[in-house]
Amino acid sequence: MPKDPEEKKPKNEERPADAEAAPAEDQSVSETAAAVSTAEKELAEALAVATKKAEEYLANWQRTQADFTNYRRRTEQEKLDLGKYANERLLCEILPIVDDLELALNHIPAEHAKNDWVEGVKMVARKFQNTLEKQGVKPVCALGMNFDPNLHEALKQDKGKEGMVIAEVQKGYTFHDKLLRPSRVIVGSGEAEEKAAEDPPEKG
Repeated sequence: MPKDPEEKKPKNEERPADAEAAPAEDQSVSETAAAVSTAEKELAEALAVATKKAEEYLANWQRTQADFTNYRRRTEQEKLDLGKYANERLLCEILPIVDDLELALNHIPAEHAKNDWVEGVKMVARKFQNTLEKQGVKPVCALGMNFDPNLHEALKQDKGKEGMVIAEVQKGYTFHDKLLRPSRVIVGSGEAEEKAAEDPPEKG
C-alpha cells in the first residue's frame, strides 16, 4: 500500500505562521518608533519656534504698554502744567504795576504820609500782593543773602561783604516752583572788608 504523500515531507520543513510574521512585526515596530522620534523632534522644534515668537510678542506688548503709560503720564503732566502756569504771562505784565506802586509809596513826602489817598494807594498795593500770593507768586529773598545766579541778576558790585547781596534794585518773584523774574541786585565786592583787615586798630 503506497504511503501518503504528506508523510514524505520532512518534519523540519513545517514552519509556524507566527515565525514568518515576526520579522515583519519587528520592522513595523522599528519604523513606528523612528516615525514617533521624528515627530517628537519636529514637535519640539515647532514648540521652540512658537515659544520664541510668543516671547517676542510679549516683549513687544510690554514695550508698547510702557510707551503708552509714559505717554499718558507725560500728557497728564502737560495738562497740569498748562493749568498751573496758564497765567504766567498775565502775572509778568502785572509785576511792573506792583513795582510802580511800591516805588510811589517809598517816595511819598513826609508831609503827605498821613493823607487818605496815601492809605488808598497802600490798600491797592496790598490787594495786588494778596492776589499774587493766592496765584502762587512769592517774592525772592535777596537782601542780605549770598548771591545766587539762579535767583538774582547782578547789576554791579560795590563795597560790602564779598558775594553778598547788599542792595535790591528790583524785587524778583517765583511762580510756584518756577522763577518768574530774578531779583536785580548789587553784590558786595569785599573791598570794605579787605580794607578793614589791612588797617590795624588804633591804640588808645
